[in-house]
Amino acid sequence: MSNRDVYIAKMKLQLDELDAKMNTLEAKAAEAKEDARAKYKEEMAKLRHQSKLAKGKLEDMKAATEDAWETTVAEMEKIRDAFTHSFSYFKSQL
Repeated sequence: MSNRDVYIAKMKLQLDELDAKMNTLEAKAAEAKEDARAKYKEEMAKLRHQSKLAKGKLEDMKAATEDAWETTVAEMEKIRDAFTHSFSYFKSQL
């Protein structure tokens, strides 16, 4: 397996883990008081959007040429880091 394939597999695993954690948090947020539930729902929508962006960038990585690889990796890491940060912040608010 090439370094590129290993990186893509690692990134996919990280995104899948974040999605699983989001599902758990979403269930916890559903148990919140009604007034807080709307805010949690809004924040979950933002997290789902970030997840979608990250998965889209992962697909871009799979198709990236060697010349574009480094740029694509940097972009992926920015998206992943923002997604992880947003997730951690949301989790801290529950």
